[in-house]
Amino acid sequence: MAYKITLIPGDGIGPEVADATVRVLEATGVAIDWEKVELSASIIEKSGTSLPPHVLESIERTGIALKGPVTTPIAGGFKSVNVAIRKQLDLFANVRPVFTLPGLKTRFQDVNIDMVIFRENTEDLYSGLEHEVVKDVVESLKIITRYASIRIARYAFEYSKKNGRRKITAVHKANIMKLSDGLFIRCCREIATEYPEIAYNELIVDNASMQLVMRPETFDVLLLPNLYGDIVSDLAAGLVGGLGVVPGANMGENHAVFEAVHGSAPDIAGHGIANPTALMSSSILMLRHLGEGAAADRLQRALAKTFREGTHLTRDLGGSCGTNDFTDSVIHNLD
Repeated sequence: MAYKITLIPGDGIGPEVADATVRVLEATGVAIDWEKVELSASIIEKSGTSLPPHVLESIERTGIALKGPVTTPIAGGFKSVNVAIRKQLDLFANVRPVFTLPGLKTRFQDVNIDMVIFRENTEDLYSGLEHEVVKDVVESLKIITRYASIRIARYAFEYSKKNGRRKITAVHKANIMKLSDGLFIRCCREIATEYPEIAYNELIVDNASMQLVMRPETFDVLLLPNLYGDIVSDLAAGLVGGLGVVPGANMGENHAVFEAVHGSAPDIAGHGIANPTALMSSSILMLRHLGEGAAADRLQRALAKTFREGTHLTRDLGGSCGTNDFTDSVIHNLD
């Protein structure tokens, strides 16, 4: 029986990387019945909402979505689609594995980076509670709750236990924000006592950022509230080649959305040169979520082999090939 999954190609390069990912998933032999849902900046503007009803209804029906990038305006316009989906479906855990890809030239190519970042996904400054107090004075409210902090901490520790991870580092700014970040870190400490087999330590966010750049190989699992998690996960992605090569998953109790976390890159859309690695890697996380571990392992090895060979990489990865050549190589390496 085929899995019913919502496919949101997005806009910009989204449809191109989505098509490439669908092709490699089909090549794994896993049967998927895609429910394709169109979502773009123009559709959002016409509907007047960041999350049109037809998109939400599809994800609620299937329970799982694979999502390409959707353009979000800066300093105006509609609110982020990603934030809206996470809030509406209570996708409380943002999971970002960050690891070295064989053969990819980066400043840290000789360092074995292998970490997983857990970011609380529903509150903090992303609650969007801000207002203008008086002219030219704006106040934003940072919301931290025990419920959300305990939930993301337990999710990170459970994941670590199941996947053989040995150390969790909680990241905070409790030296300054003693109440909000203080609550978050107390919750992390509380959950840590239930998992004595997993080492637990804490770093202030600015120090954590410096340590990530100086010795990224020393990190295993990072646990962060929403804003720090957003920044640090992108910083970590930069260590292994950028947002174009790292996967992302947004997990909830009843729904899961797997997405490429890079932008829609409208300047190269339609040129056939987009790099589909991020969405392909996100689909590997999706396969594991479905219980298709063998297919996930095959696709992971095929992707790694394509990078190791280095002859069919897209331009942003230092190669000269297009999206289709890269995809063909991954499919070839599946066999």
